[in-house]
Amino acid sequence: MVSLSRVTAICGLGVLVLTGTAQAEDWQLAKDEDGIRVYLSAVPGSKYKAYKGVVTIKSDVAKLRELQEDVTGSCAWIHACAEQKLLKREGEQSWVYTRFKMPWPVTARDSILHVTSSEGADGSLTRTLEGVPTYQPEDKDYVRVSSVKGSWVFVPKAAGEVEVTYQLHTEPGGSVPSLLANSFVVDAPFNTLKSMRDKAEGN
Repeated sequence: MVSLSRVTAICGLGVLVLTGTAQAEDWQLAKDEDGIRVYLSAVPGSKYKAYKGVVTIKSDVAKLRELQEDVTGSCAWIHACAEQKLLKREGEQSWVYTRFKMPWPVTARDSILHVTSSEGADGSLTRTLEGVPTYQPEDKDYVRVSSVKGSWVFVPKAAGEVEVTYQLHTEPGGSVPSLLANSFVVDAPFNTLKSMRDKAEGN
């Protein structure tokens, strides 16, 4: 059930327009399948690539936001998510704890994300993700993801459609084989966007 492609599933609710992933500018198309495009980019100072997935979903921004803010339920469509819970919410900010499925013998990971939502005048929604690894004490059974920077961006297009862009860069902490990490950065955005689209469109 757990595949090697899930080894670096270290992003969680995973959402950039920030420092870190903002530095990842030389995007190269890595996968174009089933209406989903995945791009990768090197990040200065990191051995792990940033990824960006883009898809158009037949839905509206409000429904997609509702899916994301169902923190526990969204774990079902986030790639390799094992458990997810809301730690705190204050207005447009929330703090989310996630545990990830890992194939043996890689040590399981967990992460804590600070999620900030902002709405645009055009009806768009940006949900920015930033890792806050020291927000609560580490669990001895998990390796805490040391850095997460990313974003979800929802832009309404034609009637009944939303363009969704999911961008992320992580530093997983501990030791992760590069071959498996490279597999993950393609599988994570593709599978997450596909599952989210299926959920939103009722497939």
